[in-house]
Amino acid sequence: MNQTPAFEANRRRFLGATATAFAALTASGCMTRGAPAASAAAGTSAKASGFAGYGALVPDPAGLLDLPEGFSYRVISRLGDTMDDGGTVPDRADGMGCFDLGNGEIALVRNHELQPRHDAGGPIAKGFGKRNGAFVPGGTTTIVLDAATLQVKRQFRSLGGTIRNCSGGVTPWGSWLTCEEAPTGPGQPYGDGLERDHGWVFEVPASARGLVDPVPLTAMGRFNHEAAAVDPATGYVYMTEDRDDGVLYRFIPKTPGKLAEGGRLQAMVVEGLTDTRNWNSATMPVGKPYRVTWVDLDAVDAPKDDLRQRAAAKGAALVARGEGLHMGVNRGTSEVFACCTSGGAKQLGQILKLTPGLAGAPDTVELFFESESTEQFNFGDNLTVAPSGHLIVCEDQYTPIVDNHIRGITPDGRAYIVARLTAQTELAGGCFSPDGKVLFVNAYDPTATLAITGPWAA
Repeated sequence: MNQTPAFEANRRRFLGATATAFAALTASGCMTRGAPAASAAAGTSAKASGFAGYGALVPDPAGLLDLPEGFSYRVISRLGDTMDDGGTVPDRADGMGCFDLGNGEIALVRNHELQPRHDAGGPIAKGFGKRNGAFVPGGTTTIVLDAATLQVKRQFRSLGGTIRNCSGGVTPWGSWLTCEEAPTGPGQPYGDGLERDHGWVFEVPASARGLVDPVPLTAMGRFNHEAAAVDPATGYVYMTEDRDDGVLYRFIPKTPGKLAEGGRLQAMVVEGLTDTRNWNSATMPVGKPYRVTWVDLDAVDAPKDDLRQRAAAKGAALVARGEGLHMGVNRGTSEVFACCTSGGAKQLGQILKLTPGLAGAPDTVELFFESESTEQFNFGDNLTVAPSGHLIVCEDQYTPIVDNHIRGITPDGRAYIVARLTAQTELAGGCFSPDGKVLFVNAYDPTATLAITGPWAA
């Protein structure tokens, strides 16, 4: 694959920014993972970290987010705040990415998982799709912060006219891939009044200063999109699908860094395994690597919303509600971690680790973590990696009364509590500032974007 000079320069910057955290993430080499008691009984490696968390949570006087001693947060943006474009901050903040803009500024590009019936926070001047003559309200907002003080310098709508922008992913070339979890359109379920098909990926440059031209990246497929992650070594894009019978996708662009030029969409085939969910039996044990191949998909615009089913018919492995993805580099090797929200024998969640092969070696996938109790991990969604190398996962429970946490996962696969959201909503969009000192995260509904500081590297 030909790589442009610009892509190579951006790739090197991205590699440098991620290598340190990912070196810590897999340095232990421990292959026994699960609940602490179960791991101990199974003989956890002596290399396992002794880290047991940051300590007990301290109740928040404001009644929003409980954190350990030494941590604090501030709300930097919330539902209804006036934005610089005359609109107000919309609701249902979900996936989010953080970018270094230079000149002492950082940007957060934030998804809003809005459906046509929801409030857009004001008229949308330019967008992708309309319903009954008006742009549908989903899309992204961008918050530009002073990198030193975290003061908001400006915020504005940056993409409009889309539906249910759930998660996405950052690119090495400085943009946010925002994904529609909405494969619908005219004449299709929930498509009444819609004028265009939806269910696409869109690209939003972090440097945008207003609404971008909404270009659907149709070659990347039309399905119930969730998250995306770009391999900086190749430019390949990995994507999850929030369906109980979903699959894991890979997009190979014709030109790395230029996704709009098209490419090939593929699905993951796991040698000797057609189902990673472990619902009926523990067919995929923790820590065992499986060889991966990829099958090409056709008719990726999928007017019948059957892309996953056609992929499975070609041998693609089933994945239980693939949601958050995070890509990084460990000792020169790319690794992507995928949250499978309802996977596992207890259906409380799994994390898969996919390792693209080097120098002709095959790709591999393994079950990195599977929750065995609600105290350990309960419906993980978005995830990222802390400066310490630990995975940081946002919970999104499906119970009448939710008790959502931010969870940490150590390199040897032990879960601990980082924070507890006291509001009756989900956590989403976890991402770190470029210097690793701040974790940004969203409370979904009503929207509140928080900046959490503390001893993350400890």
